[in-house]
Amino acid sequence: MTAINGRALHYVFKDPNRKLSTFFYKKVLGMKILRHEEFSEGCEATCNGPYANRWSKSMIGYGSEDNHFVIELTYNYPVKSYEKGNDFIGITIKSKEVLERAKAENWPILEGNVLEAPGGYKFFIKDEPQPTIKDPIEKVTIACTSLAKSLDYWNGILGLNIFEKSAKSASVGFKDSEAKLELTEIDEPINRAQAYGRIAFSCPFDQQPLIDEKIKKSNNKILTPLLSLDTPGKKTVRVIILADPNDHEVCFVDDEGFRELSQFDEKSDAMLEKYIAKEK
Repeated sequence: MTAINGRALHYVFKDPNRKLSTFFYKKVLGMKILRHEEFSEGCEATCNGPYANRWSKSMIGYGSEDNHFVIELTYNYPVKSYEKGNDFIGITIKSKEVLERAKAENWPILEGNVLEAPGGYKFFIKDEPQPTIKDPIEKVTIACTSLAKSLDYWNGILGLNIFEKSAKSASVGFKDSEAKLELTEIDEPINRAQAYGRIAFSCPFDQQPLIDEKIKKSNNKILTPLLSLDTPGKKTVRVIILADPNDHEVCFVDDEGFRELSQFDEKSDAMLEKYIAKEK
């Protein structure tokens, strides 16, 4: 069967505090707002979680979404906190400069050079110079109850390559040059609680039905069948949303449409600040 030509895109967090989160991601991690979008009602593909309310999406990272793995912060206007489970472990970033900024901004640095974003999401910071060409984000680590079953899914069905493997963890991805997904086996049930996230990849438009076929043939979960999503004033894209054996959400968006949709918008930073100010 044809291999999927995938590309790692971003990880989605539910953001409980836009003002504090914007400070953390910009002033401490040193990322920039790449685009910001406001929506009047919930997403058909539940990008903002199971909420039908007004919400926003902020894409933030170290560079263009064409060649960097970034963070998607979804903000549900009436929701100010989310119960956190044990499903998400952390994101690893190579950047001693992040640690220097954290000290300068009096942001707590936990043992092992760990920073905690608003919402309790952890970032593991490597005390090494931040690369100037390669993406500083190295991997996203999530929990699983059986590494073997998870690898059967991610490698065996979806076709991600295995780059590193030990008894309890493995790093997978489509390309060596991109951020990896690290699967770490834990000795307790996975609790996704309310703060659960979603990892996103792209693939060619004509390969999305192949993913649909692979998942159906293997009797795994499809949360949202192939669906076209509109963004006001921007390109419509097609997505399919899956769930792995531990119910981690996985999005595959068509690469052609997404590259057009995800172009940097220089007005986004000011737009986000405007909406944050309106909430006071």
